[in-house]
Amino acid sequence: MKTIFEKSIEGQVAHTLNKVHLQCGTLKEKKFLKNKKLALPELSELEILRHYTELSKRNFGIEDSFYPLGSCTMKYNPKINEEVANYLGFSHLHPLQKEAHIQGALEVMVDLESKLCKLMGMDAFTFQPAAGAHGELTALMIFKAYHHERGETLRNEIIIPDSGHGTNPATVSMVGWKVVEIASQNGRVDLEALKSAVSDKTAGLMITNPNTIGLFEQDIGKIAEIVHCAGGLLYYDGANSNAIMCKTRPGDMGFDAVHLNLHKTFSTPHGGGGPGAGPVGVKAFLKKFLPTPRATFDGNSYKWDTAHEQSSIGKVKSMYGNFGVVIRAYAYILAQGEEGLRQVTEDAVLNANYIRARLKEHYHIAFDEVCKHEFVISAQDKVKNFGVSALDIAKRLIDYKIHPPTIYFPLIVKEALMIEPTETESKARLDEFIEVMIKIAKEIEVSPEILHSAPNTSTVGRVDVVKAERDKKLIFCECEKG
Repeated sequence: MKTIFEKSIEGQVAHTLNKVHLQCGTLKEKKFLKNKKLALPELSELEILRHYTELSKRNFGIEDSFYPLGSCTMKYNPKINEEVANYLGFSHLHPLQKEAHIQGALEVMVDLESKLCKLMGMDAFTFQPAAGAHGELTALMIFKAYHHERGETLRNEIIIPDSGHGTNPATVSMVGWKVVEIASQNGRVDLEALKSAVSDKTAGLMITNPNTIGLFEQDIGKIAEIVHCAGGLLYYDGANSNAIMCKTRPGDMGFDAVHLNLHKTFSTPHGGGGPGAGPVGVKAFLKKFLPTPRATFDGNSYKWDTAHEQSSIGKVKSMYGNFGVVIRAYAYILAQGEEGLRQVTEDAVLNANYIRARLKEHYHIAFDEVCKHEFVISAQDKVKNFGVSALDIAKRLIDYKIHPPTIYFPLIVKEALMIEPTETESKARLDEFIEVMIKIAKEIEVSPEILHSAPNTSTVGRVDVVKAERDKKLIFCECEKG
């Protein structure tokens, strides 16, 4: 005798499969599953539990071991922020509830906006963008609206350093503008190249500071002056803002707009595709172009404001944005305070420089000077002398239960390994990572074949990339119409 639960499962599976086949239109008899018995496995609850527990152990997360993934700030985030985001007063809100019923949620957004403005030197923020790249798109749409309102429709070029994040040029294309790439000099923006690139077509410059190499753009004031004098605007890619909090502000550097990755800098589990939030902050003269509605306070109550609806670029997502991420960031900032956020910055920078200094005798540091939150190793000499690539080193780290860093980026460094320890790692853990890297450096010299076959201890071994490229098997599903 089957239980009601088993019958229910069989019915759901049958219904789902029927629906799939009906949508594809590939079956002659579309109701063939109606009376067909499903071959469901007979397993006990214990066996099912063990199966999924074993699968979960194959995943790697920040709770397992060190995760030096530059430049994505894969850090540990306090669990209390998860609890706050799950408060029923936040998690059970309906997005279209009356303003009188959502005063607490609106207050959070207004107060967080104020705090982010103070941190970044901006005058207003929107929380609508869903992630960093979405924030980039929103900011450039604002730039476009600004130039068009001024009648400068011929401005259609965005300048990007060759060390910039890969999403930057993609975003420029999404807006319908052209990318003007300029070369770097010693890891930083080449001022002469920038001067040659600006013109009456310059709409703006996209840059992060510290940059992708992990170096601070010391001439940022001159950079801003060059772009502004040409009539362009400055956009700050906030991916690396964890290296400047409470030390300096993009607004003070001359930036007109900034996006922040709340899911990186301000506490949300990052990775696996989400969740994310990329709020955009702007200077006062760009405020009217922000997406609407915006949460505001009129002195008596909190409300949704649509005052600039005519000039706004329009909604880019729901007015709440990814609200759970907003709540996590708010809880994080309240818990840390200004002193705590400054400590976050100092620890992130200290950790990166500690590892850099310890490894410089064993690896070639691309730009061996005081860095910020991350630094870049080049394995080009390892390739030349021992035939060991950055990929090999990254794969070998897996055998030591350490997640590999970003490799082959930034593009201006050959055989790059970008290492970002973040502020949440202890000295003991950093020392452990350093010792592993030194051990790998010795393995490269003595037995490089170990690295060529790595990872040697993981569930899934090295993928044969060459074979995968040569023996591609593309499967196409042709569905009947109707």
